[in-house]
Amino acid sequence: MDKKNIKLVATDLDGTFLKNDRSISAGNLEALHKLGEQGVIRVAATGRNLKKVEEVIAPDVPFDYIVFSSGAGVYQWSDKKHLFNLNITPASTKRLVRHFIQKEYNFYAFATAPQNHNLWFRRGKEECPEFNKYLSFHNAQAKAFQQNGELDEGLCQFLLIIPEDENNFEALKQEVEAQCSEIRVIRSSSPVTEGYIWLEVFHKDVSKGHGVNHICNILGIQPEQTCGIGNDYNDLDLLNFTAHSFLTENAPANIKNRFIIIPSNEKDAFAHAVQPLFK
Repeated sequence: MDKKNIKLVATDLDGTFLKNDRSISAGNLEALHKLGEQGVIRVAATGRNLKKVEEVIAPDVPFDYIVFSSGAGVYQWSDKKHLFNLNITPASTKRLVRHFIQKEYNFYAFATAPQNHNLWFRRGKEECPEFNKYLSFHNAQAKAFQQNGELDEGLCQFLLIIPEDENNFEALKQEVEAQCSEIRVIRSSSPVTEGYIWLEVFHKDVSKGHGVNHICNILGIQPEQTCGIGNDYNDLDLLNFTAHSFLTENAPANIKNRFIIIPSNEKDAFAHAVQPLFK
């Protein structure tokens, strides 16, 4: 990696930049400061909504931008300024809500970004402990759907939680994406309980890679001047966009052959990836 060429570094948070207890290691924080001293743009690209980002990233942690909710929004961290949001239209959200209710799925629906920490929920016919656990973390912002489930507004995203099963995921992904051409499904491993897949539904143009590209376009940075670091399926769009891309050792085994492997998030993965920029 040519240190003179890198102008932007983007990292996932959970399982990558953050330790398992959601803390920031001294090594990673030092590396973040060093990048700033060298004029490198520092981006956190995360599946967390902005409110959830603020729970783990203190205001003085020197990121320049936050790509939140997997790319549904871009936020200038230093100036506290929203730059970009992309949501699903009311027509598509209505169609998807009706489909999920008809199928009796457990699902969540999130308000439009940047207010997408607010959400609705609907329990289906299958009991899902992971669904209930997630709800317990969001009781203050969550509302149950009315009986008919009608919504007359757009949404940022949907979330369906299923037991880990590759065939079931692929079938459900195809089923959901067939409902309307405006959306796409992004897969994520559950950060709450092992053994579950999160099936997240966004506007088709939402991705961490697109979010970082939006920042690059603003600043005049070329894709070949970027570095990306991630650990999971929902980081693949980011890592496919950045020219120099790394996966942590704690990534799922079946995607490890796609990018350079670095130590786990418990062993300063971020600092390890950007270390060549300081030599």
